[in-house]
Amino acid sequence: MALPEVPLPTATVAGVPVDTRHWIGGTRLASADPDATAAPYFTTHSPIDGAPLAGIARGGAAEARAAVAAARDAFPGWAATPPAERARLLHAVADGVEARAEDLARVETADNGALLRSHRRGVMPRVAHNFRYFADRLLALGHPDLTTRGHTHHVTWEPAGPAALITPWNAPLMLASWKAAPALAAGSTVVLKPAEWTPLTASLLADITHEAGLPPGVFNLVQGYGAEAGAPLVADPGVRRISFTGSVPTARRIARAAAEHLTPCSFELGGKSPLLVLADADPGLAADLAVEQYDNAGQVCLAATRVLVEESARDAFLGHFLDRVTKLTQGDPRDEATGVGPCIHPRHVERVDGFVRRALAAGATPVIGGGPHPGLGGTYYLPTLLTGVAQDSEIVQEEVFGPVLTLQTFPDGDDDTAVRLANGTRFGLAATLATGDRERAERIAARLVAGTVWINCFFVRDLSAPFGGSRQSGVGREGGDWSFDFYCDIKNTVTAPGAGEVARHG
Repeated sequence: MALPEVPLPTATVAGVPVDTRHWIGGTRLASADPDATAAPYFTTHSPIDGAPLAGIARGGAAEARAAVAAARDAFPGWAATPPAERARLLHAVADGVEARAEDLARVETADNGALLRSHRRGVMPRVAHNFRYFADRLLALGHPDLTTRGHTHHVTWEPAGPAALITPWNAPLMLASWKAAPALAAGSTVVLKPAEWTPLTASLLADITHEAGLPPGVFNLVQGYGAEAGAPLVADPGVRRISFTGSVPTARRIARAAAEHLTPCSFELGGKSPLLVLADADPGLAADLAVEQYDNAGQVCLAATRVLVEESARDAFLGHFLDRVTKLTQGDPRDEATGVGPCIHPRHVERVDGFVRRALAAGATPVIGGGPHPGLGGTYYLPTLLTGVAQDSEIVQEEVFGPVLTLQTFPDGDDDTAVRLANGTRFGLAATLATGDRERAERIAARLVAGTVWINCFFVRDLSAPFGGSRQSGVGREGGDWSFDFYCDIKNTVTAPGAGEVARHG
């Protein structure tokens, strides 16, 4: 059977030229197709309207091997590059991101459907800041020397080697930069494998790293499906670090592959985070926090999708919540007035709707929403809030990853029940508290199983702070020096006392 015609190596997306080939060893490469059984590319579509955006080079084992080989060849030179020079180059990458911020925002909105105004005002500035922060943190990295009976202990962070970075579709460029910036700052080289549903801005980032002056092979990009490109990448013995953001089942497969070579892994996985609304909380603030969980159509791993309300606060909370959520405009994410855009893909909408339909069949009641948007259809799913859900139900226990919240109540003053409900899943990524009682908030927060707890706020991040999950929400912490701890091998050099000094050995 004849194969489809291979697309041109450059596509125009939202008016921006995007190279659709891999970036390996400083060269753009199409995919090999040695057995001619499948097209050497795949098509990415916009969730906004389903329109095809580009034919993307479809990588496999050959491309993964080539990228790791390029990263290994480049590693000794990059690791030996003085920190000040590495930092300068990362600042140049940040300059390139800022210069192309509008292009990046338009392309990413077309590719993943998140709000254009959010990409312009929040995401792309954060991408640049990721590179600047880790460049600056590299130059400040250090630990005070320790002394033991006159001996000096000197701690250094040694670059570990090529890092495989596998990123999800919900925040493509932000998470790519969150991983690549510290890895590159640490002196490790990088092979990035973006999600197949959202590969476009990763390709633009490859161009930016090249224009900034990164040597060939320091940053590599392999596009493709997880089973075809991701699996051989994480199984390659030349990879010395793996950073993955995505689902628990995929993390298990990566961990099994990494175990063969004892490759260290950092996993940021699913979440089913609680939002606890205490009776003394400002109901307007609590409602604002709840509505904020619909950001990016609910496709946020940190989202507090389980709203747990103290019984006496339920009616006031719901009144304020409904007032706010009914004012949200759902539609084209390129429109400044839009508050909720589309979900990523028709298959994902089917998954989200399946959770809701099963919950309704089990007795849940929709306060709002409960299905696809009747006017927009396609990938647009109504912001939904379900009540009448049991703690052990699927809708409470499993990550939906869409604009779907559940509401449960707990007795007034019963912190034990509140904590039991909050901690009552296999996840532990984050938790949010709304309360006017700081001491009570601190007592409850201390008992929550979560990598991050927000009190009267949500999604406030500092790159110096640790980030990661507990239980099945992840393995390890990144951010600040924790990122350098992961992308480096930490060395302790112990020196005996100098000449004329007596060392006592005991």
